Amino acid sequence: MMKKNLIDILFMSEKRKKVLLLLIEEPKEMKHLLKSINTTRQALLPQMRLLEEHHLIVQCNDKYELTTVGNLIVNEMIPLLNTIEVFDINIDYWGTRNLKIIPKRFLKRINELKGCKIIEPSLVNIFEANKDFIKNAQKSSSLCFIFIFMHPSLFPLATQLVNNDIDISVIINKDMLQKIESELSNEFNQLIKTGKIKFYLYQEEIGILSLALSDDCLILRLFSKTYFGNNKFSNEQVFCSTSQAHQWGEDLFSYYLKSSTLITEI
Repeated sequence: MMKKNLIDILFMSEKRKKVLLLLIEEPKEMKHLLKSINTTRQALLPQMRLLEEHHLIVQCNDKYELTTVGNLIVNEMIPLLNTIEVFDINIDYWGTRNLKIIPKRFLKRINELKGCKIIEPSLVNIFEANKDFIKNAQKSSSLCFIFIFMHPSLFPLATQLVNNDIDISVIINKDMLQKIESELSNEFNQLIKTGKIKFYLYQEEIGILSLALSDDCLILRLFSKTYFGNNKFSNEQVFCSTSQAHQWGEDLFSYYLKSSTLITEI
């Protein structure tokens, strides 16, 4: 009897997929698998036999565990499933973003944004800072921002947070610096003099519209794309509060920071 294709074994049954993902944690008894998957022994046993026949799992005493082959495959499966989950939550959002200009190393880690939600501010709130982020920011020890556009709340918010004794780091691009020099130089220099906020200039293209990173969450804005391949402003926000997503944001900020120059005054 010819065996099924491994791709079919992995993805054509929700029960088989759940069993494999459960067993990556540790060997488990059948009763635990039945309870976790919420199914019957009669329904699950044929799927378990298929997994055994394809050398993905093995039964040892009263427990099932992954084989070496199964372990290798499931460890590669998980990032793919997480990536699919990221896009599947709002494929219309992700499909209309210009993802090409995000640094490749972070695009490859997009699966780490699993569990994030897409927020589209209403028209009356389009220029307001995200209230959940502000609430979280006020309890944070430090904050990191990347901006390539002048958000109306940036300087008032920075002043408020500095007065709360919170350390802030902000990366901006050349266009932002020119706007600050022409319109907000006094406010900028006053903030720098507090010693609680540092501004950095990144000379090259920044592949995102903005990033706001507190101790526990992040907000990311990405360019939307046009049919002509141009970048277009979008106020839709990716809001994340998972540890994996936070690490992704921290690493993205560090990536731009290492090639940025500290601005001491203007």
